[in-house]
Amino acid sequence: MKVTVLQESLAHGLAVVSRAVSPRSTLPVLSNVLVATDEGRLRLSATNLELGITCWIGAKIEVEGSTTVPARTFVDLVSTLPAEQVNLNLNLQTQTLNVRAGSSNTDIKCIDAAEFPPLPVPEMDGAILLNVADFKDMIAQVAMAASVDEARPVLMGVLVTVDKDAITMAAADGFRLSVRKGTLSQPAAQPVSVIIPARALSELARVATDGNEMISMVMPKGRGQVIFRMKEVEVVSQLIDGTFPDYQQIIPRSYKSRTILSTPALLKACKQAEIFAREGSNVARLDIKSSGDLEPGAVEISAQSEETGSNETIVAATIEGIGLLIAFNVKYLREVLEVVKTPNVALETSAQNAPGVIRPVGDDDFLHVIMPMHLG
Repeated sequence: MKVTVLQESLAHGLAVVSRAVSPRSTLPVLSNVLVATDEGRLRLSATNLELGITCWIGAKIEVEGSTTVPARTFVDLVSTLPAEQVNLNLNLQTQTLNVRAGSSNTDIKCIDAAEFPPLPVPEMDGAILLNVADFKDMIAQVAMAASVDEARPVLMGVLVTVDKDAITMAAADGFRLSVRKGTLSQPAAQPVSVIIPARALSELARVATDGNEMISMVMPKGRGQVIFRMKEVEVVSQLIDGTFPDYQQIIPRSYKSRTILSTPALLKACKQAEIFAREGSNVARLDIKSSGDLEPGAVEISAQSEETGSNETIVAATIEGIGLLIAFNVKYLREVLEVVKTPNVALETSAQNAPGVIRPVGDDDFLHVIMPMHLG
């Protein structure tokens, strides 16, 4: 293999794929990045067997070939090279990659590409097409609610269902639930219901940079995988086996109090409360004061810590229904408010011990359910 590539392109490609490198694998080749020529471009791939990321970059190819390069060494080296052309030259016999740029000359010991796990070559017929910008928004609004507890693998994933031109994503960790609906630009050939690891979707959102681009999503038959392909990047993930809980049961059907607040004002109040709540168990109290004849409605958000003190912020609100004192995990409140796109947000509550529902005002495609915390 003999290839010339721009340092900037190589650094970008390595940054894209290196997050899929397995840092503590028993297989040494999984700590490496596959570097291979591919139809006039250079293909970089990394995998930890659950998640695989491939990135294609422009290159001048003199001799075809492939090898796998220790990821950390390669990433660190390329980041220090001058912003000019980098020459990569592989000695097949010794599996040594010579890297030259400017006055820098480096030899890196590699592992034969034949030892790298084969990545699927998908049939793109019948792919579901998703707009990058919309899909990134959907991921941001849902993936945060997935569990990080490996005891319940199903909850570490996002349920993605597609029926004709409707797509729905849902995630829940036992304390909160996020549901986001969207519309596809063209109907899917057949219905889909799969559980995709939240981490894989977050990585996809990170590497999908061009908002005008389309993502093709395919699930090869019988492989238990989902493949997302863009112009220059491909993400492959194992699907999660199991049955996702019936989340519709969790969403309250009615409320006794609907409180409309400014999203930025409530977010700011939650951030202040979190400074004190994080010392304990993240509890923030919301005192919803129903508007009387004379005074407008308001919500007092408060948190306290035995060590650091206490904080109260009053946010003006329009309140339909009863007043109520309820406590939530303020970190969860902040995280959902950070992904609400509308100027105002509605909080629907029924009782101290009943879940609250957050909905962006004027956007029916997103809702978030948060379980209340015990008022101490």
